[in-house]
Amino acid sequence: MLSRYGIFCKVIELGSFTKAGRQLGYSQSAVSQTIKSLEKELGILLIDRKKDGIQLTSDGKQFFPYIQSVYQAEQSLHQKKLEMQGLLDSTIRIGTFTSVSRNLLPRLMKEFKKEYPAVNFVLQQGEYTSIPGWVKAGTIDFGFVNADAVSKIDGRVLYKDEMVAVLPKGHALARCKEISLRQLSEEPFILLDEGEYSVPMYAFEQENLKPNIEYKVYDDYSILAMVRQGLGISIMYRLVLDGFEDGLEIRPILECPERKVGLVWNKWETMSVASRRFAEFIIEHLSGEQTDGLTEKDNI
Repeated sequence: MLSRYGIFCKVIELGSFTKAGRQLGYSQSAVSQTIKSLEKELGILLIDRKKDGIQLTSDGKQFFPYIQSVYQAEQSLHQKKLEMQGLLDSTIRIGTFTSVSRNLLPRLMKEFKKEYPAVNFVLQQGEYTSIPGWVKAGTIDFGFVNADAVSKIDGRVLYKDEMVAVLPKGHALARCKEISLRQLSEEPFILLDEGEYSVPMYAFEQENLKPNIEYKVYDDYSILAMVRQGLGISIMYRLVLDGFEDGLEIRPILECPERKVGLVWNKWETMSVASRRFAEFIIEHLSGEQTDGLTEKDNI
Protein backbone atom coordinates (compact mmCIF):
# COMPACT_ATOMS: atom_id res chain seq x y z
CA MET A 1 0.00 0.00 0.00
CA LEU A 2 1.48 3.32 -1.11
CA SER A 3 1.80 6.29 1.20
CA ARG A 4 0.52 9.74 0.30
CA TYR A 5 4.00 10.57 -1.01
CA GLY A 6 4.00 7.56 -3.32
CA ILE A 7 0.52 8.33 -4.63
CA PHE A 8 1.51 11.96 -5.25
CA CYS A 9 4.57 10.84 -7.23
CA LYS A 10 2.41 8.47 -9.30
CA VAL A 11 -0.06 11.26 -10.09
CA ILE A 12 2.74 13.53 -11.31
CA GLU A 13 4.32 10.67 -13.28
CA LEU A 14 1.06 9.87 -15.12
CA GLY A 15 -0.28 13.44 -15.22
CA SER A 16 -3.75 12.34 -14.13
CA PHE A 17 -5.68 11.45 -10.98
CA THR A 18 -7.75 8.98 -12.97
CA LYS A 19 -4.78 7.18 -14.56
CA ALA A 20 -2.97 7.01 -11.23
CA GLY A 21 -6.06 5.59 -9.53
CA ARG A 22 -6.56 3.02 -12.27
CA GLN A 23 -2.95 1.82 -12.02
CA LEU A 24 -2.95 1.75 -8.22
CA GLY A 25 -6.41 0.24 -7.84
CA TYR A 26 -7.97 3.32 -6.24
CA SER A 27 -10.90 5.47 -7.33
CA GLN A 28 -10.22 8.90 -8.80
CA SER A 29 -11.88 10.54 -5.81
CA ALA A 30 -9.72 8.54 -3.36
CA VAL A 31 -6.56 9.72 -5.12
CA SER A 32 -7.80 13.29 -5.15
CA GLN A 33 -8.60 13.17 -1.41
CA THR A 34 -5.13 11.76 -0.70
CA ILE A 35 -3.47 14.65 -2.52
CA LYS A 36 -5.66 17.15 -0.68
CA SER A 37 -4.64 15.53 2.61
CA LEU A 38 -0.97 15.91 1.68
CA GLU A 39 -1.52 19.55 0.70
CA LYS A 40 -3.23 20.15 4.05
CA GLU A 41 -0.31 18.51 5.87
CA LEU A 42 2.21 20.75 4.09
CA GLY A 43 0.00 23.84 4.18
CA ILE A 44 0.38 24.62 0.48
CA LEU A 45 -1.28 23.90 -2.86
CA LEU A 46 0.83 21.37 -4.73
CA ILE A 47 -1.20 20.75 -7.88
CA ASP A 48 -3.07 23.16 -10.12
CA ARG A 49 -6.19 21.32 -11.27
CA LYS A 50 -7.33 22.49 -14.72
CA LYS A 51 -9.91 21.26 -17.23
CA ASP A 52 -7.21 20.19 -19.66
CA GLY A 53 -5.12 18.40 -17.03
CA ILE A 54 -2.99 18.99 -13.96
CA GLN A 55 0.36 20.63 -13.33
CA LEU A 56 2.55 21.42 -10.39
CA THR A 57 2.15 24.82 -8.79
CA SER A 58 5.28 26.88 -8.23
CA ASP A 59 5.33 25.66 -4.61
CA GLY A 60 4.68 22.14 -5.83
CA LYS A 61 7.73 22.29 -8.09
CA GLN A 62 9.88 23.23 -5.14
CA PHE A 63 8.44 20.53 -2.89
CA PHE A 64 8.38 17.74 -5.51
CA PRO A 65 12.08 16.70 -5.20
CA TYR A 66 11.70 16.42 -1.43
CA ILE A 67 8.49 14.40 -1.74
CA GLN A 68 10.28 12.10 -4.20
CA SER A 69 13.12 11.69 -1.72
CA VAL A 70 10.68 10.74 1.05
CA TYR A 71 8.98 8.19 -1.22
CA GLN A 72 12.31 6.69 -2.30
CA ALA A 73 13.37 6.48 1.35
CA GLU A 74 10.11 4.66 2.15
CA GLN A 75 10.82 2.15 -0.61
CA SER A 76 14.38 1.63 0.64
CA LEU A 77 13.08 1.15 4.18
CA HIS A 78 10.53 -1.43 3.03
CA GLN A 79 13.17 -3.30 1.04
CA LYS A 80 15.52 -3.32 4.03
CA LYS A 81 12.72 -4.59 6.21
CA LEU A 82 12.22 -7.52 3.83
CA GLU A 83 15.94 -8.21 3.85
CA MET A 84 16.00 -8.22 7.64
CA GLN A 85 13.01 -10.55 7.71
CA GLY A 86 14.84 -12.99 5.46
CA LEU A 87 12.23 -12.88 2.71
CA LEU A 88 14.35 -11.25 0.00
CA ASP A 89 16.57 -13.62 -1.98
CA SER A 90 16.26 -16.21 0.81
CA THR A 91 16.21 -19.97 0.32
CA ILE A 92 13.76 -22.32 2.06
CA ARG A 93 15.08 -25.91 2.28
CA ILE A 94 12.43 -28.62 2.62
CA GLY A 95 12.66 -32.38 3.09
CA THR A 96 9.82 -34.14 1.33
CA PHE A 97 8.57 -37.33 -0.31
CA THR A 98 6.76 -38.05 -3.58
CA SER A 99 3.09 -37.46 -2.81
CA VAL A 100 3.85 -34.14 -1.12
CA SER A 101 6.39 -32.84 -3.65
CA ARG A 102 4.22 -33.74 -6.65
CA ASN A 103 0.71 -33.06 -5.39
CA LEU A 104 0.85 -30.46 -2.63
CA LEU A 105 4.03 -28.38 -2.59
CA PRO A 106 3.80 -26.95 -6.15
CA ARG A 107 0.47 -25.29 -5.36
CA LEU A 108 1.63 -24.05 -1.96
CA MET A 109 4.90 -22.64 -3.31
CA LYS A 110 3.06 -20.87 -6.12
CA GLU A 111 0.65 -19.21 -3.68
CA PHE A 112 3.45 -18.24 -1.28
CA LYS A 113 5.53 -16.69 -4.06
CA LYS A 114 2.64 -14.42 -4.99
CA GLU A 115 3.28 -12.63 -1.71
CA TYR A 116 7.04 -13.21 -1.53
CA PRO A 117 8.29 -13.51 -5.15
CA ALA A 118 11.99 -13.29 -4.23
CA VAL A 119 11.92 -16.43 -2.04
CA ASN A 120 13.67 -19.53 -3.45
CA PHE A 121 13.02 -23.20 -2.64
CA VAL A 122 15.22 -26.30 -2.46
CA LEU A 123 13.37 -29.64 -2.18
CA GLN A 124 15.30 -32.65 -0.93
CA GLN A 125 13.61 -36.02 -1.50
CA GLY A 126 13.95 -38.52 1.32
CA GLU A 127 12.41 -41.15 3.58
CA TYR A 128 10.43 -40.83 6.80
CA THR A 129 13.45 -41.65 8.95
CA SER A 130 16.11 -39.76 6.97
CA ILE A 131 14.24 -36.45 6.85
CA PRO A 132 14.24 -35.89 10.67
CA GLY A 133 17.99 -36.53 10.63
CA TRP A 134 18.44 -33.83 7.99
CA VAL A 135 16.37 -31.46 10.11
CA LYS A 136 18.47 -32.07 13.22
CA ALA A 137 21.71 -31.74 11.22
CA GLY A 138 20.56 -28.43 9.73
CA THR A 139 20.68 -29.74 6.14
CA ILE A 140 17.06 -28.66 5.69
CA ASP A 141 14.89 -26.13 7.53
CA PHE A 142 11.90 -28.43 8.04
CA GLY A 143 10.48 -31.57 6.48
CA PHE A 144 7.43 -33.74 5.88
CA VAL A 145 7.30 -37.08 7.68
CA ASN A 146 5.07 -39.95 8.65
CA ALA A 147 4.26 -38.90 12.22
CA ASP A 148 4.07 -42.55 13.34
CA ALA A 149 7.64 -43.15 12.18
CA VAL A 150 9.36 -40.37 14.13
CA SER A 151 9.77 -39.34 17.76
CA LYS A 152 11.61 -36.82 19.92
CA ILE A 153 11.30 -33.99 17.42
CA ASP A 154 9.07 -30.94 17.31
CA GLY A 155 6.35 -30.96 14.70
CA ARG A 156 2.72 -30.88 13.78
CA VAL A 157 0.36 -33.48 12.30
CA LEU A 158 -1.17 -32.07 9.10
CA TYR A 159 -3.50 -34.71 7.64
CA LYS A 160 -4.12 -38.42 7.15
CA ASP A 161 -3.18 -40.07 3.84
CA GLU A 162 -5.27 -43.19 3.14
CA MET A 163 -3.84 -46.22 1.37
CA VAL A 164 -5.85 -48.12 -1.26
CA ALA A 165 -5.46 -51.32 -3.25
CA VAL A 166 -4.10 -50.86 -6.79
CA LEU A 167 -4.87 -53.60 -9.30
CA PRO A 168 -4.45 -54.08 -13.05
CA LYS A 169 -7.55 -53.82 -15.19
CA GLY A 170 -9.54 -57.05 -15.24
CA HIS A 171 -8.00 -58.43 -12.04
CA ALA A 172 -10.24 -60.90 -10.19
CA LEU A 173 -10.23 -58.82 -7.00
CA ALA A 174 -11.62 -55.86 -8.93
CA ARG A 175 -15.05 -57.47 -8.55
CA CYS A 176 -14.89 -56.60 -4.84
CA LYS A 177 -16.09 -53.21 -3.63
CA GLU A 178 -13.63 -53.49 -0.72
CA ILE A 179 -10.53 -55.67 -0.41
CA SER A 180 -9.01 -57.09 2.77
CA LEU A 181 -5.30 -57.28 3.58
CA ARG A 182 -5.62 -61.06 3.65
CA GLN A 183 -6.81 -61.07 0.03
CA LEU A 184 -3.94 -58.77 -0.94
CA SER A 185 -1.37 -60.93 0.86
CA GLU A 186 -2.23 -63.88 -1.37
CA GLU A 187 -1.37 -62.06 -4.63
CA PRO A 188 2.02 -61.23 -6.22
CA PHE A 189 2.80 -57.99 -4.39
CA ILE A 190 4.80 -54.90 -5.37
CA LEU A 191 5.91 -53.17 -2.17
CA LEU A 192 6.49 -49.43 -2.00
CA ASP A 193 9.96 -48.96 -0.46
CA GLU A 194 9.41 -46.35 2.25
CA GLY A 195 12.69 -46.98 4.05
CA GLU A 196 12.91 -48.31 7.59
CA TYR A 197 9.21 -47.74 8.33
CA SER A 198 6.69 -49.22 5.92
CA VAL A 199 2.99 -48.46 6.40
CA PRO A 200 1.83 -51.46 4.29
CA MET A 201 4.15 -53.89 6.09
CA TYR A 202 3.06 -52.56 9.47
CA ALA A 203 -0.57 -53.06 8.44
CA PHE A 204 0.12 -56.65 7.35
CA GLU A 205 1.98 -57.38 10.60
CA GLN A 206 -0.95 -56.10 12.65
CA GLU A 207 -3.10 -58.73 10.96
CA ASN A 208 -0.40 -61.45 11.34
CA LEU A 209 -0.06 -61.64 7.56
CA LYS A 210 2.99 -62.00 5.33
CA PRO A 211 2.51 -60.64 1.81
CA ASN A 212 3.94 -62.37 -1.26
CA ILE A 213 6.46 -59.65 -2.13
CA GLU A 214 7.91 -60.13 -5.63
CA TYR A 215 9.15 -56.56 -6.12
CA LYS A 216 10.27 -53.75 -3.84
CA VAL A 217 10.31 -50.38 -5.62
CA TYR A 218 11.15 -46.87 -4.38
CA ASP A 219 9.35 -44.82 -7.04
CA ASP A 220 5.55 -44.66 -6.76
CA TYR A 221 4.98 -44.14 -10.47
CA SER A 222 7.21 -47.05 -11.47
CA ILE A 223 4.94 -49.23 -9.35
CA LEU A 224 1.87 -47.94 -11.20
CA ALA A 225 3.50 -48.83 -14.54
CA MET A 226 4.33 -52.32 -13.25
CA VAL A 227 0.78 -52.87 -12.00
CA ARG A 228 -0.59 -51.81 -15.40
CA GLN A 229 1.63 -54.48 -16.99
CA GLY A 230 0.16 -57.11 -14.68
CA LEU A 231 3.37 -57.76 -12.74
CA GLY A 232 1.50 -57.67 -9.45
CA ILE A 233 -0.76 -55.63 -7.21
CA SER A 234 0.15 -52.98 -4.68
CA ILE A 235 -1.02 -50.68 -1.92
CA MET A 236 -0.56 -46.98 -2.67
CA TYR A 237 -1.45 -43.66 -1.13
CA ARG A 238 -4.63 -42.22 -2.59
CA LEU A 239 -3.03 -38.80 -3.00
CA VAL A 240 -0.32 -40.27 -5.28
CA LEU A 241 -2.96 -41.76 -7.57
CA ASP A 242 -4.69 -38.48 -8.33
CA GLY A 243 -4.67 -38.15 -12.13
CA PHE A 244 -2.92 -41.51 -12.69
CA GLU A 245 -5.89 -43.91 -12.45
CA ASP A 246 -5.99 -44.91 -16.15
CA GLY A 247 -5.35 -48.61 -16.69
CA LEU A 248 -5.82 -49.38 -13.00
CA GLU A 249 -8.49 -50.63 -10.64
CA ILE A 250 -8.56 -48.72 -7.33
CA ARG A 251 -10.37 -50.21 -4.34
CA PRO A 252 -10.58 -49.25 -0.63
CA ILE A 253 -8.97 -51.58 1.88
CA LEU A 254 -11.09 -53.05 4.66
CA GLU A 255 -8.54 -52.33 7.41
CA CYS A 256 -7.96 -48.73 6.19
CA PRO A 257 -4.15 -48.46 6.49
CA GLU A 258 -2.99 -44.85 6.49
CA ARG A 259 -0.15 -42.54 7.44
CA LYS A 260 -0.30 -39.33 9.45
CA VAL A 261 1.61 -36.77 7.42
CA GLY A 262 3.32 -34.21 9.63
CA LEU A 263 5.75 -31.33 9.44
CA VAL A 264 8.87 -31.40 11.68
CA TRP A 265 11.58 -28.88 12.53
CA ASN A 266 14.50 -28.56 14.93
CA LYS A 267 14.09 -25.24 16.75
CA TRP A 268 11.19 -23.06 15.67
CA GLU A 269 12.66 -19.89 17.18
CA THR A 270 15.98 -20.17 15.32
CA MET A 271 14.53 -21.07 11.94
CA SER A 272 14.85 -18.28 9.35
CA VAL A 273 11.86 -15.97 9.14
CA ALA A 274 11.21 -17.03 5.54
CA SER A 275 11.20 -20.74 6.44
CA ARG A 276 9.10 -20.17 9.55
CA ARG A 277 6.58 -18.14 7.60
CA PHE A 278 6.27 -20.80 4.89
CA ALA A 279 5.92 -23.52 7.54
CA GLU A 280 3.09 -21.50 9.08
CA PHE A 281 1.57 -21.14 5.60
CA ILE A 282 1.71 -24.94 5.10
CA ILE A 283 0.15 -25.66 8.49
CA GLU A 284 -2.63 -23.17 7.85
CA HIS A 285 -3.46 -24.63 4.43
CA LEU A 286 -2.97 -28.37 5.06
CA SER A 287 -4.09 -29.09 8.61
CA GLY A 288 -7.15 -31.28 8.21
CA GLU A 289 -7.50 -30.36 4.53
CA GLN A 290 -6.96 -33.77 2.96
CA THR A 291 -9.43 -35.81 4.97
CA ASP A 292 -12.44 -35.49 7.21
CA GLY A 293 -12.31 -36.48 10.85
CA LEU A 294 -8.74 -35.41 11.61
CA THR A 295 -8.69 -34.28 15.21
CA GLU A 296 -5.06 -34.89 16.11
CA LYS A 297 -3.45 -31.47 15.71
CA ASP A 298 -1.04 -31.44 18.62
CA ASN A 299 2.73 -31.61 18.33
CA ILE A 300 4.27 -34.85 17.06
